[in-house]
Amino acid sequence: MNTYGRGFRVTIFGASHGPGVGCVIDGCPANVLVGQERVQREVDRRKPSPGIGTPRAEEDLVQLQSGILEERTTGAPIQIFIQNKDRDSSKYLGFRSTPRPGHADYPALVKYGKGHDIRGGGQFSGRMTAPLAAAGAVAKALLEGEGIRIGAYARSIGTVEDAEERSLDDVLDKVYSRPTRAATDGLDRLMSEEILAARQEQDSVGGVVRCLADGLPVGLGEPFFDTLDGELAKFMFAIPAVKGVEFGSGFSAARARGSQNNDAYRFQDGKVVTLTNHAGGVLGGMSSGMPLDIKVAFKPTASIPREQRTVDLGTGKEAMIKIEGRHDPCIAPRAVVVVEAAAALVLADLMMRGGYIARQC
Repeated sequence: MNTYGRGFRVTIFGASHGPGVGCVIDGCPANVLVGQERVQREVDRRKPSPGIGTPRAEEDLVQLQSGILEERTTGAPIQIFIQNKDRDSSKYLGFRSTPRPGHADYPALVKYGKGHDIRGGGQFSGRMTAPLAAAGAVAKALLEGEGIRIGAYARSIGTVEDAEERSLDDVLDKVYSRPTRAATDGLDRLMSEEILAARQEQDSVGGVVRCLADGLPVGLGEPFFDTLDGELAKFMFAIPAVKGVEFGSGFSAARARGSQNNDAYRFQDGKVVTLTNHAGGVLGGMSSGMPLDIKVAFKPTASIPREQRTVDLGTGKEAMIKIEGRHDPCIAPRAVVVVEAAAALVLADLMMRGGYIARQC
């Protein structure tokens, strides 16, 4: 399925090397202030940074085709289209017989047969995150009207890790001036060096994106099966190359004792807060009132120019493959805005489903 949501619904369409990619947003209330400039800014934040990103240079000009008039939503479905211009499919056709290691080629060929669009990975390409960034701009605008803020940054790339405990104010919008989306200039240099070293060795690196959100009402989420953390994890895992999601202390909580991991309550200015946030802002599948804290792990880019082992599906023999084309040596920096968008789309949907935002239809 290519549609997510019940109250605030987003459908993505297109393919990496097709005419273009886009999305349709249904259920968004009227009079949300969001125009061309804001949507374009979010999509531009996904573009590769010179030197550490792919040479593929898409203009990514956003076309608002319906649902937004004079920078306000109309209440009708919102359709956004982004044309693919810089396409080169010649390097992909051979992957029908020799699937790339680490890619969806093999299971997609088995599942869809001749119908699978192998060019650029088709619907499994990271290109499909461009319309997610666009849709995220609308969701963010809706949530801002409810006092909810969302920001993300690159917490680690390869072996370079940001060990500081950053707040939302530390990173909100500020990281986009740095190519790696790091929280500081010093970390940006180290992360850039890590990416360039991998590229020099015809290899790639992965990374972790941390996303924070505040202003959520207490109790957001629909237990038992449509929980806040469950819905967020589901959407995050739909982003290509995501292999892990943590909330708060995550897996390290398994090594702690209850006395260490429990977040003790206190009053602050008449409001219930906790002394720590090991739970990442989620308890029992509902928001606790503390900031939402998600870490999303991205695997190293699968397309690398180094020779790798594969199989030839035509001959039934083992083979070697060397991937050509234009690929990012690390996709984590470009994924920062996509993780923000994913969080925004889930929160917008749950806010509508929970009755915190009135449904348009």
